[in-house]
Amino acid sequence: MTYVVDFVNVSTVGLESSPVAEALAGLRANEARYFKNKYSHTFTVDPADDATAVVDWVHHILEEERDLQIASRPLEATAFEVDGIRMAYVFYESGLSINVMYTVAEAGKRAVGFKLSDGMEVPAELAERFKFARQRSKLAGTIRGSFFVIKGTY
Repeated sequence: MTYVVDFVNVSTVGLESSPVAEALAGLRANEARYFKNKYSHTFTVDPADDATAVVDWVHHILEEERDLQIASRPLEATAFEVDGIRMAYVFYESGLSINVMYTVAEAGKRAVGFKLSDGMEVPAELAERFKFARQRSKLAGTIRGSFFVIKGTY
């Protein structure tokens, strides 16, 4: 069932099995607020089992670009297009959020972003390969993030 993410009244709906559910819900709400304010886009998510095409696309890019497999179970996913940019998000049980920003135009920006919920450890598969910068969020507390540029075409 599709869930409209509320960034005013943050809820753990769909994320209850995560050990950092509150922080992950704040991270998800932070993304929802960004897209609402910047693009007037309502951020919705579906259970990962109902959004396998999105999860598979993100995992395919991770595998092809960096030979990465995420150990944690995906809980929710979403994909949408705003302003000529295809966006995909997967939220994982560990508290990890992965997003793919893929500009539709040939010469556009394309990248994969990783965000770690407040209170979670850096996943082993990312720890040696990425450095994480910190940012503060009223909704999500301290977010640690990293990214890499996509070189291939997907």
